[in-house]
Amino acid sequence: MDYDVVVAGAGPVGLMLACELRLAGVSVLVVERLTEPDLTIKAGSINLPTAEALYRRGLLPTLQEHQQRMMQQFARPAGASAPPPMKRPPIAGHFGGILVGAEHVDFTDPEFRDAGPAASIFLVMQQTIEQVLGERAVELGADVRRGVELTTYTADDSGVRVVLGDEEVSAGWLVGCDGGRSIVRKLAGFDFVGTDPEITGHQAMVELEGAENLTLGWNSTPTGIYAYGPIPGRILTVEFDGPPIDRDAPITAAELEASLRNVTGADVTITKVITATRFTDNARQATTYRLGRVLLAGDAAHVHSPFGGQGLNLGIGDAVNLGWKLAATIQGWAPDGLLDTYTTERHPIGEWVLDWTRAQITIMRTDSHARALRPVVADLLNTPDGATYLAKKLSGAWQRYDFGSDNVLVGTSAPDLEFADGTRLADHLKDGKAVLFNLTDSPQLRDLAAPWSDRLHLVDTKPATPDTPTALLLRPDGHIAWSTNDNTHDGLAAALQTWLGQPA
Repeated sequence: MDYDVVVAGAGPVGLMLACELRLAGVSVLVVERLTEPDLTIKAGSINLPTAEALYRRGLLPTLQEHQQRMMQQFARPAGASAPPPMKRPPIAGHFGGILVGAEHVDFTDPEFRDAGPAASIFLVMQQTIEQVLGERAVELGADVRRGVELTTYTADDSGVRVVLGDEEVSAGWLVGCDGGRSIVRKLAGFDFVGTDPEITGHQAMVELEGAENLTLGWNSTPTGIYAYGPIPGRILTVEFDGPPIDRDAPITAAELEASLRNVTGADVTITKVITATRFTDNARQATTYRLGRVLLAGDAAHVHSPFGGQGLNLGIGDAVNLGWKLAATIQGWAPDGLLDTYTTERHPIGEWVLDWTRAQITIMRTDSHARALRPVVADLLNTPDGATYLAKKLSGAWQRYDFGSDNVLVGTSAPDLEFADGTRLADHLKDGKAVLFNLTDSPQLRDLAAPWSDRLHLVDTKPATPDTPTALLLRPDGHIAWSTNDNTHDGLAAALQTWLGQPA
């Protein structure tokens, strides 16, 4: 084989997957048809699972620098040289354009686990994530080629042969991270089922005259929904007149101006378009994320409207879940069925995101029934229970994989525990291996774990705070595979075999 894996698509999902595979020592070729990164305006924030994933791989300092620069673009008090410190956004998020204040959220809710420093990262642009992951993938040894388009492939039980223009490369596996119109998905014949679009949306950064006639934030009008700000010149419109006739046609200032005037009723003139995109609420999902030697991740596996900023985060979660499982399969130590758990764990979360965005479209409609429902939902969401519910959903704090355990921790993303030696849990996950934390210096636990030492870190340390488990087994993606609160180790050997295969 020329490579263990060929990844189609060098967006954040494809690059995150490449990083995960390289951490495990798997050879990767990433191909991208675009010659340069796409600078079109996209997602502007990340959720908790994404921040945790990047933090656990050692990328937190870089993200903190980018977030600080991003905050410089926001309004600041008159005469201030820098924006005020922001521990968390003043807005918990929105549901169909209904803003929910963070002051209503109960952040002591048990589902808001202690994510450590990762909880401070939220305001990071998608292009920044792509840049950071691109640099990291190359640093780890991934072969990333731009201006190269995958045109076709063939596959059998032994691997795939991928045609890249005039070149053909062989690999063990092919992963489509090539977006909502994925050529990999279409060539492989994945079923892609869902609902048809009914809106035309625009998002853009522009220069305009008449901005004083627009209201900051999200606004509902008789003809649609629009958002203005928080960065000056950022506009978003939603019109319920069906999908665009041609999504690939160049977006002009006249088109954006007409949409903005129609939705706002304001006298505005767009004088310059800096970046712009169209979107719809087309919502579809592959029925499985794997067909033989071909897998899908990110928008190639699921598409939906952008409301709630779930797409980037959903795709990063796919990559982190898939990377170690595919590497284990390639290296020969994966237990039976491990790779199939990629679909069983990630598909329900993707399905939830599709329904979450569909529900927002319903409440954004301009008909009298939707408009009657809108203030009712707004009242509910701005109660402590409602705001906390929304914040948990948007943050991804609710996400848990079903490992068939009654232990409330098993299947969740691990809290960022502090240890007596000055380290935190995330410090031990940087190289992408599973980790067993022995927090009571148990020799029996060390003996149990020893046969898996080639694919597992054993960390002997003490917790810095009380009321922590006495031992934790973490998968490479940071999810808890086994936990105990006493000195018994029932179930540990079974968990090790379930996730790490037979001992060497």
